[in-house]
Amino acid sequence: MAAALLGAVVVPHGVQAQGLTYSSGQGVAPAFEGWKDNPDGTFSLVFGYMNRNWEEQPDLLVGDDNFFSPGERDRGQPTHFLPRRNRFVFEVRVPADFGERELAWTLRRNGEAETAYGSLRPDYYIDNVVIMSEAGTLGAGTSSPELRAHTPPVVEMRTPTEIQAVVGRPVRLEAWVGDDGLPRRSRNRLPLTDEGRLDLTRALAAPPSRITVQKIMGLNMSWSVYRGPEGVESQDVTDFNPPQVAAWEDTRPFANSPWAPYWVPPELPEDGVWITEVTFTRPGTYILRGRADDGGLFTDQRVTVHVGPPIS
Repeated sequence: MAAALLGAVVVPHGVQAQGLTYSSGQGVAPAFEGWKDNPDGTFSLVFGYMNRNWEEQPDLLVGDDNFFSPGERDRGQPTHFLPRRNRFVFEVRVPADFGERELAWTLRRNGEAETAYGSLRPDYYIDNVVIMSEAGTLGAGTSSPELRAHTPPVVEMRTPTEIQAVVGRPVRLEAWVGDDGLPRRSRNRLPLTDEGRLDLTRALAAPPSRITVQKIMGLNMSWSVYRGPEGVESQDVTDFNPPQVAAWEDTRPFANSPWAPYWVPPELPEDGVWITEVTFTRPGTYILRGRADDGGLFTDQRVTVHVGPPIS
């Protein structure tokens, strides 16, 4: 019943506005999230971004509009940018002797360039507790022995990680996801009237329970475009079925997002295998990112799809 109600919800225009915000036309700011140490003595610099648009998902190919410096311009960064704040999107491994050097990620859109600087400054060190706190799992200054021992989901692809496809024919993605059951699944409920209808007045009048970003707990596996081909607006040429849970911080009421008030986590597949189909309307090579997120930590998986022209 909850899923049916969510599908029928139309969010009022005033709710979508949420102050001075934009649906399209704005830039994308790179963000340095922090650094982690690796067992082999190297380090990983972790980056994310803020797409200032609520709807538009720009594509910025690696080159003058999307590059790292010094050294190699391509460090595995995305070229397709989901809306709003996206944290802990990718990592760049640096050597054990990186020392006090910096690695800069620059994005340029509409003629304006913005740069994030990655370094090993001690105050930027991150661990799982920091990640959960920044993502909204934990309130400010909160933790527990249970959550400190929490581990990310395990993802095993049941379909290849490199796939040949054609325009117009669905590509099937199957991923088995295992999890330790933490954090505990939120018992979220939609605000309903006595007649079983959605009570928008009560929902929109409810004050937030936390002053920082807040996340609803519940395991999900969500796919999105990470990189698209040159000359293609990936947002308009890919169709995911079923509609995917937003991996970005969509805080609008009733959005399909763990950061949205009244979001209800999806039911878990009995065999642990999450199945998604994606259809492409333009040829080219696409890199898809699947994120298994249990509300606290996450595991990413990438799949490359080579899409050829339609077969007549």
